[in-house]
Amino acid sequence: MQLRRLALLPLTCALFATEPNDATKRWWTHVQALANDGLAGRDTGSEGYRKAAAYVVDQFQRAGLKPAGEAGWYQSVPLHVVRFRADQSEVSLVRKAGITKLHWLQQISVTARMGNPESVDAGLIFDGDTPSPDLDYANKILVRIRRGNAQVRPGIAGTLTVDSAGGAEPPRWPVAYSVAMTLAGAAPSGAAGTGLAFRFNPAFADELFAGSGHTYKELLDLAAAGKPLPSFALPASLRAKMKFEASDLKSDNIIGVLPGSDPALANEYVVVSAHLDGYGIGEPWKGDGIYNGAFDDAAYVATLIDLAEKLHASGMRPKRSLLFLVVTAEEKGLLGSRYFAAHPTVPKERMVANVNLDQLRPIFPLKMLTTLAVDESTIGDTVRQVAGTMSIRIQPDPEPERNLLRRSDHWSLMQVGVPAVGFIFGYEKGTPEEAIYRAWYAERYHSPADDLNQPWVPEAAAKFNDFFGKVVESLADASDRPQWKPGSQYAPR
Repeated sequence: MQLRRLALLPLTCALFATEPNDATKRWWTHVQALANDGLAGRDTGSEGYRKAAAYVVDQFQRAGLKPAGEAGWYQSVPLHVVRFRADQSEVSLVRKAGITKLHWLQQISVTARMGNPESVDAGLIFDGDTPSPDLDYANKILVRIRRGNAQVRPGIAGTLTVDSAGGAEPPRWPVAYSVAMTLAGAAPSGAAGTGLAFRFNPAFADELFAGSGHTYKELLDLAAAGKPLPSFALPASLRAKMKFEASDLKSDNIIGVLPGSDPALANEYVVVSAHLDGYGIGEPWKGDGIYNGAFDDAAYVATLIDLAEKLHASGMRPKRSLLFLVVTAEEKGLLGSRYFAAHPTVPKERMVANVNLDQLRPIFPLKMLTTLAVDESTIGDTVRQVAGTMSIRIQPDPEPERNLLRRSDHWSLMQVGVPAVGFIFGYEKGTPEEAIYRAWYAERYHSPADDLNQPWVPEAAAKFNDFFGKVVESLADASDRPQWKPGSQYAPR
């Protein structure tokens, strides 16, 4: 609670002070162009995404980059989509006393998966730590409050998991939508034969447990204390009619190159990357249904444009070539970068490093950067050297349980042997900076509040963009290409 109170003053002040400074005016113009409402959140394959991609191409051309896609600047990524149509579906809790209508995406959601039944009417059983011999699990929906509780129960109709209410990334309610996307021809997401998979908003969990003799709080307290959870029938059933639609679409990666200046090194590439896609149009928050994705990740596509512009204006070209990779469908499972990694437009062995931009929020002064994979390759040495000249402290990931390394596009390139790093604005525990960071994830992450009106710190954005440019130029001009460090678990075997 104290952390939230500490956060209020910096956030409130920033609301009245956020204007670009001289170092960020051009950069912010690009952010505005990519995150304004007219692009409708740049959902993968949408018209808004196509307009944003055309803007990026135009800026890359103006900055003197050369096209390096499969068709000019573009690499078309074939995708298969399954979408749950909440507007054509209905759901209720049914008890002897009556029927309680639930609201899709506000109180309950379902995983989009072809092969799901389009209707269900099944009793509910709270699935504790030990199955009860007195309960008949056949064709029931198992209610769970722990995501790790994944015992196999043959013959069930599905599962309903009540989201945890806390953590570094609180569950997002309302849910924007329910969509499953894969690369065309890939196996569908979700395990076959596991039945329907529902999520439930913890703010409404008491609806589930009414009349059961147990309360949601009681069960949470038992779980928090490490005590066993009981299994018991709930005096209700879940009745739903659901509509799922499948389709195919294509969405483009954008790829440009700044050729290197050194004849001996120009055939090697330092890859700089960010994702262009956002969440698009989804369930409204306070009347706003546009998920603009300003800092996730329009701002860092803007940083790539800004770097290209600065290099063009200076007339300087690094020794190695720079490959500018702007990918699609990151928010749908790193699909654009996975496709590029499997179908690179330059020889894979010539991509010597990847510096990826995502997970960055310039919402407090930049004094520390968490650097993902910082100790896995010599890129980390370069990062530390540049940071040392700018009074930036570098730290490894202090929250590995969040799995951030595998959740952005550097991971796709690491999987094919390219050393890579990603960055997060860091903080000391218990400080106002931590409070601001936590509040951003609670209130803005993957929501319409990640828009152009949110508070940010121009000096922090400018400092990071400067740092990024220096790291990239250092890697591109070094006599030796980056190497995996001995013992790195990510080095090619």
